Amino acid sequence: MATIIGGIGTSHVPTIAVAYDKGRQNEPAWAPLFDGYKPVAQWLKDQRADVLVFFYNDHASTFFFDLYPTFALGVGAHFPIADEGAGLRNLPPLRGDVKLQAHMAQSLVNDEFDLTVFQEKPIDHGCASPLPLLWPHEPDWPGTIVPIAINVLQYPLPTARRCYRLGQAVRRAIESYPEDLRVVVVGTGGLSHQIHGERTGFNNTAWDMEFLELLENDPEQLTRMTHADYVRLGGAESVEQIMWLAMRGALGGAIHKLHQNYYLATTTAMTVVLYEPDAAARQQESAQVSA
Repeated sequence: MATIIGGIGTSHVPTIAVAYDKGRQNEPAWAPLFDGYKPVAQWLKDQRADVLVFFYNDHASTFFFDLYPTFALGVGAHFPIADEGAGLRNLPPLRGDVKLQAHMAQSLVNDEFDLTVFQEKPIDHGCASPLPLLWPHEPDWPGTIVPIAINVLQYPLPTARRCYRLGQAVRRAIESYPEDLRVVVVGTGGLSHQIHGERTGFNNTAWDMEFLELLENDPEQLTRMTHADYVRLGGAESVEQIMWLAMRGALGGAIHKLHQNYYLATTTAMTVVLYEPDAAARQQESAQVSA
């Protein structure tokens, strides 16, 4: 069966993509960010990950506010990368595994998540900004993508708990897929930032560190928080952190952190964190399921 071998939390700031495309990885202002992704990229290579499941949000590139789904899953062999105003990026289209995606869509609907399913729609920086820092892309990506878009733009938003439960359902969907695939779940967005209004430029590093500690060790506490709590502590756009909870829900019980890089140089706390499921906890969970 397919297995979730790890989880990644990452910012998806659009300026990361701009800096990457302009070859600024070694400049003093950007090197601390790009260097922080190198251990994660090496881990993905060493672990031979076949699939990345991305929890991300669309920034009105594919969906617009007159029809904006709460949860949407992409099914397709290829997804173009969106032109968000700066021209087409020099990246190949994202590859998809239609059989896996269709299985996950059916499993999630049967698990009482009423999904929107989209095909061949463009994917914007919510997924495409961090992706080249995680996977090589010449001549093509080494594996496939399952894009799962979550509404964190237009209220009413799904609750933190609902996103966590979505991740748990995604895990059930993946582990019920019969093909032997090595899957990594990726939660994007955040951490603290606000890019409009009176608190433009707001950050809260203390809260970012607390969030990361709770995400690893007590995610249920984060699921009890309201959207207003996230906005108050991290800024209006930090509500994107609920997408990290979807990733955390997919990882299951105990996990351990392999790597963390936190870099606050612009309006957004740019972060990448790598987790693996705790092997002993995973064995215990498997034994309970078998019993």
